[in-house]
Amino acid sequence: MLMAIGEIMEILPHRYPFLLVDGVEELEKGKRIKAFKNVSINEPQFQGHFPTYPIMPGVLILEGMAQAAGLMLMEPSMQAIPLFIGADEVRFKREVRPGDRLYYEVEFVEERFSIITVKARAVVEGKTCATATLKLGIKRGG
Repeated sequence: MLMAIGEIMEILPHRYPFLLVDGVEELEKGKRIKAFKNVSINEPQFQGHFPTYPIMPGVLILEGMAQAAGLMLMEPSMQAIPLFIGADEVRFKREVRPGDRLYYEVEFVEERFSIITVKARAVVEGKTCATATLKLGIKRGG
């Protein structure tokens, strides 16, 4: 593993239960990242979504992709917070369930007027679960 949870927590301000990245397997800073989340039945969202048929909420999959993008774009020394400011072309294609290892594959597209655009894909067992174009901003001095 390229980056473990301790290093992730040095970069991202999120904490449990809202830290949605457990590790990073591939990283080209500023260009692309392959990160993952181990989805567990013990997570609080599964108490209500849905108790008899637990499915990872789509908004949390999007948030996880945005957090992976933040890891791709930031360094621990930056003293900044990555802000998820938009999502376009969002598609959900298959369910994510407890026991899955959810991969986030994110690639930099462009930076324009301090808005960073990335293409993101969520994958389980080689199958695409969701895709999106995400917009992020970096709040300095965070």
